[in-house]
Amino acid sequence: MACSRAESGKGVRFPYHIKNRGRVLVTIYKKTPTYPRYRVAWAAGGKRQMKAFPSFGEAKAHGETLKKELAKGSTVTLLRPGQAADALAALERLQRHFTTTGRRFSLAESAAAFCDAMTHLGGRYSMSDAVQGFLRNVAAIKRRALAEAVEEFIRDREANTVARDGKRPHLSPEQHALTAIWLREFKDTFPGADVCDLTKEHMNLYMGKHFKLAPKTRNERRNIVRMLLNWCVKQDYLERTHRLFEASRMENETADPETIELFTAGELRAMLERASRTPTSSVNGEQPQMDFRPLLPVLALAGLAGMRFREITRLEWQDVFGIPGNVEVKAHKSKTRSRRLIPLCAALAGWLEPYQGREGSVWPKGYDMLHEDFGDLRRELGIPDRRNGLRHSFISAHFAAHSNEGLTASMAGNSPDMIHKHYKGLLTKEQGEAWLAVAPVGAENVIPLKPAAAQ
Repeated sequence: MACSRAESGKGVRFPYHIKNRGRVLVTIYKKTPTYPRYRVAWAAGGKRQMKAFPSFGEAKAHGETLKKELAKGSTVTLLRPGQAADALAALERLQRHFTTTGRRFSLAESAAAFCDAMTHLGGRYSMSDAVQGFLRNVAAIKRRALAEAVEEFIRDREANTVARDGKRPHLSPEQHALTAIWLREFKDTFPGADVCDLTKEHMNLYMGKHFKLAPKTRNERRNIVRMLLNWCVKQDYLERTHRLFEASRMENETADPETIELFTAGELRAMLERASRTPTSSVNGEQPQMDFRPLLPVLALAGLAGMRFREITRLEWQDVFGIPGNVEVKAHKSKTRSRRLIPLCAALAGWLEPYQGREGSVWPKGYDMLHEDFGDLRRELGIPDRRNGLRHSFISAHFAAHSNEGLTASMAGNSPDMIHKHYKGLLTKEQGEAWLAVAPVGAENVIPLKPAAAQ
């Protein structure tokens, strides 16, 4: 009977207080006709909480449980049943994660991290989608010795030096050899280092060793190192976010403008006439003269058409005479890999006239031999070396004679801006016309089959 009275709340004085050491922690309110349930009220976290039960016994049992938690200062009483179940499930999941990985996270920091991540995602993706996308774009870095990576990179690029289908190779063997020398110097600076361990200090140390070089050359070395490191990123030897290029000494310097050195019209004539002359035989024990006749068309094309030596070594006579009045520089023979036509001026046509009907290479002896023979010719005539002097002289002369940087650029295979920036004002109009008029003696009236209007 007592149990029944307790369950019904009969004989109980309301509001019913549940105390701990004289302090009321929980209050139970009786049911009323308008609200036929017993209400349990308590305060937690500075807020008043309330829960209803159909019987006084259930309300009292819950109140006693609350009293114990509140007496300990616990905030668990703030949780609704569903929240408490979620919290327990989350704690169990965190415990399993700890058991599996050994990494422990509290429920609070886990919730904070999740909410921050979802805020950054802006509701566009789920957390799982974001993680999968991140993992697809972040590679696992492979530890690779710098020395091994450099040799691998050199071998990888070597294939580009091989000509295929009769076309010019993508990478010149000479440039590849120079790149290999510089990169081996780079890796020898840091023996035993792995690519992924490189720092900005390594970059500064390497570039600091070359402080005596010209700014242009230092920039070229920087670009080679950048090329290597970008390749290492693709091989997963280096983080994509490595920031090595931000090293203070990896910033490109403003290079001084190249000094343009020119030959004179008299020097051009002397070289062409000497190259056109049959050498004399040994007389009275004297050393026989060198035969520079194979050099004549090279000097004429460089000095009166502005062609680069490297382009001339790729040229065949069909390119010279295949299109009347023009020299054709095919795309795969041009430095810029862009086809161009160079109209023959009257003087150039005169020097090339004897070669009509020839076949094969204009210069079959190779690029290095070309420089050697040209050097021997200049030394015999007492003419100083001037870097790219024949090409520079033609461009300067043509621009001075015609005042049309677009026309000069189309013939030289570079940009009008380059012409205007580097060649403006180097020669007068009269000097330019004199250079372009260096024709064979007695051949001044020879004209190309289809002279260009601007010529």
